[in-house]
Amino acid sequence: MCSRARSRRSSVGSDTGPPRVLAVRGTPTPPCESDPRRSAEEAVTDPFDLPDLAVRTQGGAVVAANDEFFAGKENLILPLPPQARDDFGARGKEYDGWETRRRREPGSDWAIVRLGMPGIVHGVVVDTAFFLGNYPTHASLEGASLEGSSPAAALADATWVPLLPLSPLAGGTENRFAVEPGPRVTHVRLSIHPDGGVARLRVHGEVVPDPRLLDAGPCDLAALENGGLLSGVSNAFYGSPHQLLGRGDARSMGEGWENARRRDDGNDWVEVTLACEGTVTLAELDTSWFLGNAPGAASLTGTTADGREAELLARTRLQPDTRHRFVLPGDTGVTRVRMDVFPDGGMARLRLWGRPTEAGRAALYRRWEETAP
Repeated sequence: MCSRARSRRSSVGSDTGPPRVLAVRGTPTPPCESDPRRSAEEAVTDPFDLPDLAVRTQGGAVVAANDEFFAGKENLILPLPPQARDDFGARGKEYDGWETRRRREPGSDWAIVRLGMPGIVHGVVVDTAFFLGNYPTHASLEGASLEGSSPAAALADATWVPLLPLSPLAGGTENRFAVEPGPRVTHVRLSIHPDGGVARLRVHGEVVPDPRLLDAGPCDLAALENGGLLSGVSNAFYGSPHQLLGRGDARSMGEGWENARRRDDGNDWVEVTLACEGTVTLAELDTSWFLGNAPGAASLTGTTADGREAELLARTRLQPDTRHRFVLPGDTGVTRVRMDVFPDGGMARLRLWGRPTEAGRAALYRRWEETAP
């Protein structure tokens, strides 16, 4: 396990404001490359590039806490970055986070999160933004795996396995910890020592979907909750391409993927590794909310398990603020799909509906068994 502390972030960029690079963090991908394609294995090397399994917008919920005297536990998994608050209420200064009372006896405080997507944890962020004189000195994290929609009472009998050992925290900081991968989990328990406030908890990892859900009928093979994963992107200047694969409809332009304005002859693209090898029969390219900045056109190209390319959707004109639906042949099993947008522009959602192939189905069940607690 290793840790990294990160100072406070800048605000999310807009088409006229400061940029914030979200997807494939670190160094922004150059806007034009001679050969931008890359394999899924090469694409994600930083655990914090993986999806947040706990975030509210992906179905996460904080189901229990031993104390939330000063600030509610639900704030821990809100999708937006924490904000400074200057108001005072009946219980003191208000914080955008979870805060417990001052502990007068030995022990620690805890909160339990039901993950929106079961998976294998690779990275944890304990964000103490704006908690300066009242942050915990240490934190630890455990995981458990429960079947189905288990009631909160079942948590008392759950077997908890350590994910993050007792680790020091800094105040006003994104405290980042790489975690050694273990079995898949459905719940995590954050313990803070001895007490204090945490603004956000991010639990980054690989989604491991229940194969029975994908085997029941046509499914979105690109969806994060089904195990789809962003495996490449040309440019993510204004918005994370992870959001393309999120649950539900985008509620604003800020919940989609938007690249920088292109000033050369190239085009932008994203590549998605599907939940498993499958045949794609219906594609949805949703430009909702993108009015003056939607792509002019788009195309879809699949990659087979042996590396061959298959055209799924020829270059097709798109309209702003529109949910486009295209019926595809579905005659070729693919493991990855690349969406090219011409020349640039924003997209709210990408859906790739289809069915697992026999090989894909077998891989799903094998993965489920291999990651069992």
